[in-house]
Amino acid sequence: MRVIAYRVLREFAKAGHADAEASLLVWYKVVSKAEWSSFAEVRATFPSVDQVGNRLVFNIGGNKYRVIAVIDYIGHGVMIRFVGTHAEYDRVDPRSV
Repeated sequence: MRVIAYRVLREFAKAGHADAEASLLVWYKVVSKAEWSSFAEVRATFPSVDQVGNRLVFNIGGNKYRVIAVIDYIGHGVMIRFVGTHAEYDRVDPRSV
């Protein structure tokens, strides 16, 4: 999969969340190597992923952080829409980010 907006992950880690950097890098590497064609295949890789509308919510760093992404299974792209702490995630609507 081609990850779009990887820069957002790096910027998040540099903006006071250095402890998230390693977990975000692992997530990025796994996603980049994946060839998913359905949500079921994503869930086989990340059992804790949730689907909210057309967004997928990934738990990162032991559920301390969240990544919301949109996956284009046909075009093999993953667009990062949100990266934040669990508390920040609680204040957003995953469908609208």
